[in-house]
Amino acid sequence: MSGDATIVLMWEARAVEGRGGELLEWARARSAELSREPARRELLRAPQDRVLVMTWWPDASYGDDLPELPEPDAALITRAVHRWRFEAVG
Repeated sequence: MSGDATIVLMWEARAVEGRGGELLEWARARSAELSREPARRELLRAPQDRVLVMTWWPDASYGDDLPELPEPDAALITRAVHRWRFEAVG
C-alpha cells in the first residue's frame, strides 16, 4: 500500500432485533465525537438492523492510527463489530 493516499474506514454492526434505529443514532453520535474530523462521513443502514459507518481520511497511510468508532454496549448488538480499512484507488 502506498503512503499519502485516502484511507476509508468501514465500521459495521448488527443491532439486536428491533433496535436498528437506536444503533444508528448511537453510531451517528459517536461518529460526531471522533478525536479528528474526517474529510467525509457516511452512515448507512441495511436489513437485519445493520448499520455501516464509513469515514474518509485523505493524506493518510494504510497503517496510520486513525480515529475509529468504539464498540457499542454488548446489549445493543448481536455480535462483535466488523471493521475494514481500504485505500482509495481513484
